[in-house]
This record gives sequence, structure tokens and C-alpha cells, in this order.
Amino acid sequence: MKLRITTNKQTSIPMGGYNVEYAGINEEQHSPRTNPSHSYKKISLLPLIFLIFYEVSGGPFGVEDSVKAAGPLLALIGFLVFPFIWSVPEALITAEMGTMFPEDGGYVVWVSSALGQYWGFQQGWMKWLSGVIDNALYPVLFLDYLKSGFPALGDGYPRILAVVGLTVALTYMNFRGLTIVGWVAVLLGVFSILPFVIMGFVSVPKIDPARWLVVDLHIVDWNLYLNTLFWNLNYWDSISTLAGEVDNPKKTLPKALFYALIFVICGYFFPLLIGTGAVPLNRDLWTDGYFSDIAKIVGGVWLRWWVQAGAAMSNMGMFVTEMSSDSFQLLGMAERGMLPEFFAKRSRYGTPVIGILFSASGVVLLSQLTFQEIVAAENFLYCFGMILEFIAFVRLRMLYPAVSRPYKIPVGTVGAVLMCVPPTILICVVLALSTLKVMAISVFAILFGLVLQPFLKYVEKKRWVSFSTSADLPDLHNVDENDESLCLSE
Repeated sequence: MKLRITTNKQTSIPMGGYNVEYAGINEEQHSPRTNPSHSYKKISLLPLIFLIFYEVSGGPFGVEDSVKAAGPLLALIGFLVFPFIWSVPEALITAEMGTMFPEDGGYVVWVSSALGQYWGFQQGWMKWLSGVIDNALYPVLFLDYLKSGFPALGDGYPRILAVVGLTVALTYMNFRGLTIVGWVAVLLGVFSILPFVIMGFVSVPKIDPARWLVVDLHIVDWNLYLNTLFWNLNYWDSISTLAGEVDNPKKTLPKALFYALIFVICGYFFPLLIGTGAVPLNRDLWTDGYFSDIAKIVGGVWLRWWVQAGAAMSNMGMFVTEMSSDSFQLLGMAERGMLPEFFAKRSRYGTPVIGILFSASGVVLLSQLTFQEIVAAENFLYCFGMILEFIAFVRLRMLYPAVSRPYKIPVGTVGAVLMCVPPTILICVVLALSTLKVMAISVFAILFGLVLQPFLKYVEKKRWVSFSTSADLPDLHNVDENDESLCLSE
């Protein structure tokens, strides 16, 4: 199973008489990482949609700050317009690149193929760190929703023990297999979204459309507003690190991204439409958890409890899906020789044990940060990673225009560049609005990554630990379009 130039009629993109593709892999088959010795199941379409849903969203929990920062009108406009500036381009790029490289490692492989292994490692370091920082948020939010009923979870040792215990329990779920995580995500997603469907019906008599039009540009907190939009609508590329675990990724991944995009946008916009239209506006009340208060106003205590339980379950769903992406990313990097080979070891359930343990440890260490610090820090690191992804996307279009792309965005090189311009401008705005504290911590983390890669190369040279590269994976740097017999392999 190697990427090679062939003259057969497998799925590919024409290249002047030749085709570049994963040889031996056709539309009906699995990813190039499929191994007959592995007995674990691949992810099908429905669980993949909900995994993407939880990678990106998890429901409307956390969007309340957009109303506090800018008022109802800008919040509603933001969750309609922002997806076209950011989410759609990111999802399209993920669909194209994820089907071009249907293997664990995702965006690390994209950047490595376009810019070399050094920058691929930097991409992996920044994205992994931003993912772990993001994941540290969910046990904290889970306990925040429960502390009203259990005040002891508010602070002190009981809270610390609860965070550790919850992390261990959810980490074990990841260990048991990605298929389990996928179907758990489906159940949690239905449970978390259903109360908002009910809230929509019972709130109809109380909705006043005039409340949707309230705006005051003089009192907009643009930093909070943009960070809230950005945090709630990014991470579409995270699913790429699981592409090697997807059943027939060349077909399944683009479909799942399309359906998840619609699901996420509707899951934000309609709850905001209900909440801002059904109750009188008090912007100070629009903070995390305010949807449960709205549920009580429009539906009663029982609906409030359901929304609170849905929020808690949503945090669990986001935790397990984020940890899956983070841990399989480390596995993919180890298969590419960027990390010691013990990161590539799988459990009998097909899961990367060491990657899961590393990700869980980072979550526990970072769980004492505040919500605002977590969001700002992960956004900063994530922005730098996305810049590398955009560069890799355009550069691969220029260097290897004929390499097989089972899904290809219907634009040329100029169109690819123009598509990346609006999200890049947005990235610059988000970075410029960062506080000095967040900027200093994030820059330190980036500089640490710049030194870490040469250090690991030194460790490999000294043979202190073992590194290895899988021979099954393609290497675009060895492409020779004039040599029909050339195989793209390590």
C-alpha cells in the first residue's frame, strides 16, 4: 500500500496520462492504514458526524458571551456570517486534504508534505498543545454545571479530586476504542440538543422579534465577541487526525463534514434566536449557563434541569472526542518518525495508549486555568497552526496539482489563495486583540516547540530512544512526474 504513479483506473485525478494515488486502495476500500491484523472497527458516517460536532461545537453551551459582548443582533449575525468566513473554508480544506492523506496525523502530514518535517512538527506541537488546553476546560465546565446542586464541588480538594476522577473515567472510555467514543457522542448529542428543540416550541408565544434587533456599537467588547465566535466555530480540522480510523474516508469524510457544518450552525443560531427573542434583554445575565435560566422561564424547572444535564453531558462528549484527536495525532506523528515509536503502540482496542496518557496528564495539569485564559491561550496557538495549514494547502496545490484528491475544492490556485484571505485576516485580528499575558505564554510555548524538535532529533541520533517511520505512508517529496514506476513511499 504505497502512493505511486499508475496507469490503472482507480479513483484519482488525471495527471497527463498518469494518476497519483494510494495504490491498491479504491473507493470501496478503507484507508491506507488498514491492517488485517487489527480487529477493531472503523468509524462509520453517523458517529463521524457527531465526532465532528463535538470537536467543533457540542451545542450552544458557551455562546452566551456573544450576547453579553455585543447584544442580540450582532450575536445572531455573527453565528450566520462567521461560518462563511472561517468554518466553511476550514471544513473544505479539511475535506480536500483529509482525503488526499487519509491517515492518522492529519494536518501534521499536510504541513510536513508542503514545508518539511521541521514545520510539520511545529504544527503538531502547537495543535496538540492547543487541543490539550481546550480539553482542560471541559471537566471544569462539567463541575460548574453541577456545583449548584453540589456546592462542595465549587472549590478546594473535593473539586480537584472530582476533576481528576472525571478525567480518569473519560480517559478510560477513550482507551476502550474509538468506535465506542463515536456512538457515545451520538447518544450525548441527541440528549444535549433535544431540550432546545422542545424549548423552541414552548417559547413561541413569548417571542418578540423586536428583541433580535437590539444593538449598540458603542458598548461592544470586540475581544470577547470575536474570541467567543472563534472558539465556538473552529477545530474543523481536528477530525483529520482520525482519518486513518474512518471507514472509506475518501467518501465518508467529506459527507460527514458537510452534514456536521449544517448541524453546528443550526445548533448555535436557533437556540440564540429562541433565547434572545423569548426573554427581555439583560446583557449582564448572558454568561455561561444562562440558557438553563431561559429554559426555566419558558418551560419550567424540568426543562432547566434537562438543559443543565445536557450541558454537562456535552462537556463529556467534547472531552472524549478532543482527547481522541489529540492522542491519535501523536500516534500519527510517531508513524512519521517525529516522535519516539512507543507513541505509535496501540492497545488491543486499537487506541494509542501513550498518546492518551500524555493528553490526560496535560488536561489535569492545565485544569486550574480560568475559562477566559483557556479560550484565549488556545485561540492564540490555534491561529498560528491554521496559518501553517493555509500555507500548506496552497503550496501543495502549486507543487502537486495532479496528486489524487478524491474530494477537490472546485477552484484553481488563485481561488485557493483568495479563499484563505478572509480567515487569515480574521486570524490577524484575533492575535492583535490578545492580552499581553496570553501572548507571552503562547509565544513561550511556540519557542519551546522550535527547540523541542532539534532536541528530539539529537535524541534519535544518540539512540537514547527508538524512532521509526512506517513504510506504508506516502511521501510527496519523492514525486517524479516523469517516472511512471516511481512509488511515493518513505
